[in-house]
Amino acid sequence: MSQTVYIGKMAMLLSTLDSEDLEFISEDLAQVSYCQGKAGSMEVQKVIAAVETAAKRNGIISEHVYRETHALYHAILESLQGVTRGQIGVGNMMRTVGLRFAVVRGKPYDRSEEGEWIAVAFYGTIGAPVKGLEHETFGLGINHI
Repeated sequence: MSQTVYIGKMAMLLSTLDSEDLEFISEDLAQVSYCQGKAGSMEVQKVIAAVETAAKRNGIISEHVYRETHALYHAILESLQGVTRGQIGVGNMMRTVGLRFAVVRGKPYDRSEEGEWIAVAFYGTIGAPVKGLEHETFGLGINHI
C-alpha cells in the first residue's frame, strides 16, 4: 500500500519549524528532497534568487535542466502571491519582508506517470520598513516539474 506524500504540507511545516523540530516529520522527509532557508529584502528579485540558489545548491533542482528551474520559478511566484496578498511587489510599495522558506520536491501521486512536483512555502513577516510595524504572512506554491 502506498502512502500519499503531501509536499505542500511538508513545505509549510518546514518553513515554520526549526531544525530541532524536524524529528517529528522525519519519516515523511525520507520520501522527498527538501531545503530550507531565509530571505529578507525590499526587493522581490532577491527573495526569488535566494530560493533558486538554495534549491540549486542543495540539489533540489538541476541548474542545467530548464524545466526544473521553470517549475521552481512558478512555485515561487505562486507562493509570493500569498505572501503579498496578490500584489507581488515589496520595495516599490514601501514594504519589506523577512521570510523563512522551504522547497520540497517529491511524487505526490501514486501513479508514476504523474511525475515529480515541487512546492515552495514562505513564512515570516511583511510590512512597512520600520521595525515593529510588520505582521505575519504565509504563502504556498506548487508546480509540476
